[in-house]
Amino acid sequence: MKKIVISILLLIFIAEASQEKSLYQRLGGYDSIAAASRDFHVRLKNDSQLGRFWAHRGTDGLERELQLLIDFVCFSTGGPIMYTGRDMPTTHIGMKISESDWEIFMVLLQETLDKFKLQKPEQNDVIAFMETLKSSMVEVK
Repeated sequence: MKKIVISILLLIFIAEASQEKSLYQRLGGYDSIAAASRDFHVRLKNDSQLGRFWAHRGTDGLERELQLLIDFVCFSTGGPIMYTGRDMPTTHIGMKISESDWEIFMVLLQETLDKFKLQKPEQNDVIAFMETLKSSMVEVK
């Protein structure tokens, strides 16, 4: 009897764990991620310090970059999207992204998360994920 109860409890635990939503799902899926990515991209381009990274880019390049951002976020959060862009160090090498740039980047990210009224657990997960990317973006030589 004891083994049956333990087995049932284990099955319930496994079933609940397998039903846990991915961050992609908790963020609202593709459309929500795309909308937030667009907002964030505009904030980055319009920032007085960070805008230099987009200052001399053509419209087509900017649109492609936005789509790669959307794909990257969807893929990285467990969504069904394939990311076909370059890895983070290759993408950011030579850009001379400073610690100050990173701090502004994170403030703008927080503004976007707040605008879309993202719940605190999801905000924390997004910020934690972004922090894992910092070393592959800031001062990459």
